[in-house]
Amino acid sequence: MSTEPDAPATQSQPSYLGPFITVTALFFIFGFITNLNMALVPHLRSIFSLPYVFAMLVESAFFLAYFVFSSPTSKLIETIGYKRTMITSLFIQVVGCLLFVPAAKMVSFPLFLTAVFVVGAGVTALQTSVNPYVAILGPEHSAPVRLTLAQALNSLGGTIAPLVAGAYILTDPSKMTTPAAIANTVRGPYLAIAGSLLILGFAVMFLHLPAIQQTQAFRPAKSGDPILARSIWSYPHTVFGAIGIFLYVGVEVGLASIAVNYFHQQGVPSEKTASFLVSLYWFGALIGRLLGSWVLTRIRSGKLLGVFGILGAAMVLTSMFTSGQVAIWTLVLCGFFNSIMFPNIFALGIAGLGPLTSKGSGLIMTAVVGGAIIPALIGWVADRSGIQHSFVIPAFCYLFIAWYGLVGSRPRRTLTS
Repeated sequence: MSTEPDAPATQSQPSYLGPFITVTALFFIFGFITNLNMALVPHLRSIFSLPYVFAMLVESAFFLAYFVFSSPTSKLIETIGYKRTMITSLFIQVVGCLLFVPAAKMVSFPLFLTAVFVVGAGVTALQTSVNPYVAILGPEHSAPVRLTLAQALNSLGGTIAPLVAGAYILTDPSKMTTPAAIANTVRGPYLAIAGSLLILGFAVMFLHLPAIQQTQAFRPAKSGDPILARSIWSYPHTVFGAIGIFLYVGVEVGLASIAVNYFHQQGVPSEKTASFLVSLYWFGALIGRLLGSWVLTRIRSGKLLGVFGILGAAMVLTSMFTSGQVAIWTLVLCGFFNSIMFPNIFALGIAGLGPLTSKGSGLIMTAVVGGAIIPALIGWVADRSGIQHSFVIPAFCYLFIAWYGLVGSRPRRTLTS
């Protein structure tokens, strides 16, 4: 969007409310799709009789896409802009959703993983573009509030996804005659999602999303600018933020993916009831983000992140050493304490980067590959020692996140030093 050189001073601070509402709607999309893919873990485990560690490859395929495509997406943003990158990401997700149709027809686990990987590539491009766009769509000091509020839409999508999975995908295997019949239940939902994403992609194409040019600090640096020679790895708060995202995504995804089986062990009778409890896990994240967007106007984001990290560790350790209802509900409560982690780690990680913001975003989003590694590690321990013993991994993740919020997020280098 070009700006008239003789624009009145009163117009120099435009309102971004409309674009903010438009972009936050996209947070619902990747929240829904990400969590629907998590619901495939118990589904594919029953189809192919997989151990936990192999069933978790569904998450590995999805989040491996972040490792592969986050940095290229940051370069794509610099080339074609935020809006066109968002549109491209939606169309990539359409292709991935359509791949579920032949995967179900052929009952092919590798093809299921391929479909998940392609969907993950689209979600990666969407996340890498919308997160920094929301962060820079206004003053930097309020970026954590905007991101936390936008992430609430992500949680809403995440809350609905397990309910859809429970109603249309997670059927009782004893009522299905063949693995092909079980696999076939994914075709309808993913075809519907593909159609919706296609319509949304064309809708965004015709929406007005302004290019961020009003704030010089967020513009890409010009060729020859000395700042371009700096490595993003020389900013410790960004590097620690990437580690924090790696661990956060891993623990959030790992707990959600293994929750259905864990709830069965704790006495929950059916997969639909267990899926409902998983939806409450994500609903807790929704409530936490809505409350968090208000609390962050009064409490420093790093401090709140530290407190939630400590309480998350307390909840998962309590679930680890108890059983029955206490074990179930303390795990469900982890969703609430997960709520403000991603937006605050992200905002703290890119704080003060100026023209290096897109590079910082690319590094942090690459670290979402933690969702591929941590769940597989949890599954590996669960296969050998039981699910509860595997909770030592999430406990460690939460404690690092607490440290980052309280200590590691403080910038140690500025653009002028």
